[in-house]
Amino acid sequence: MPRYAQLVIGPAGSGKSTYCSTVVQHLGSLNRSAQVVNLDPAAEHFDYPVMADIRELIQVDDVMEDPSLRFGPNGGLVFCMEYFANNFDWLGESLGHVEDDYILFDCPGQIELYTHLPVMKQLVEQLQQWEFRVCAVFLVDSQFMVESFKFISGVMAALSAMVILEIPQINIMTKMDLLSPKAKKEIEKYLDPDMYSMMEDNSDNIRSTKLKKLTKAICGLIDDYSMVRFLPFDRTDEEGMNIVLQNIDFSIQYGEDLEFKEPKEMDEEPANLNYDEAFQDKGDS
Repeated sequence: MPRYAQLVIGPAGSGKSTYCSTVVQHLGSLNRSAQVVNLDPAAEHFDYPVMADIRELIQVDDVMEDPSLRFGPNGGLVFCMEYFANNFDWLGESLGHVEDDYILFDCPGQIELYTHLPVMKQLVEQLQQWEFRVCAVFLVDSQFMVESFKFISGVMAALSAMVILEIPQINIMTKMDLLSPKAKKEIEKYLDPDMYSMMEDNSDNIRSTKLKKLTKAICGLIDDYSMVRFLPFDRTDEEGMNIVLQNIDFSIQYGEDLEFKEPKEMDEEPANLNYDEAFQDKGDS
């Protein structure tokens, strides 16, 4: 039986820990079990129970306080993640091996981990060796995406992660519940954007001819190949959360190998018929 994993990634402040907490609670309401692994060595607190915490292996504060290293916050975090990559055995022991595992990995927010450093790619390959079907869930704060050029920046960050990780990826706009009604209406056009129209609407803001050509090329890449699309995530909207989970489950083929379960009995007579007993009665007669 395969195991399943969401690699929850995205910029700092995009709501990764809140997403993990909300999804675990929502899955519980659907009678589905899920576990969370904290992979942020700089995390201070989170409101969900963890099955494994990277801070038991290494912490950013310890690295920064080491006089032989003298790292700052960013350098310290990169050092921690590289140390983690050299000690995947710790993660393997923490995870154990339970069939049909469904695990959310709450990852750090340093964007360089998903753009040019190999650590997260190495983690994906290790999880795949452990028979995990892995999906990246790239989060971006919807409050950041309400302007065209910021949206394009978020799309490029998501695209970089797709290229580096080479796994199915679901892109999500978080914190939709914090937007004003006006902002919610405004952001709808970014969920399924027409990049060429967006480019024309903002062409007057770009004075450089070279930058106009570059922006047009980027918009064309995104629009022509439909490479990046976003789903809205409102933690107060159960139907919206179900849509997000359905997309993720489809990308990792969750449920295809689960054992068949008998349908619940209905009040109608045919549904209450026990076919084993029926055939037994025929054999006795």
